Amino acid sequence: MIAEDKTVAGGGAPIFYVSSPEEKERLARYISRITQGMVHDLTNGVYIIVRH
Repeated sequence: MIAEDKTVAGGGAPIFYVSSPEEKERLARYISRITQGMVHDLTNGVYIIVRH
């Protein structure tokens, strides 16, 4: 089982584990603002942030 609020560096990009869908959306929004990237929802519970 994965511990809550654990960050894992894998594949060259960090992976953030959060405890709720609301927290996931908030964190994705904050990181996208900081990195000037775009959030893409893959509809399977995964968000990715990319710079175009």
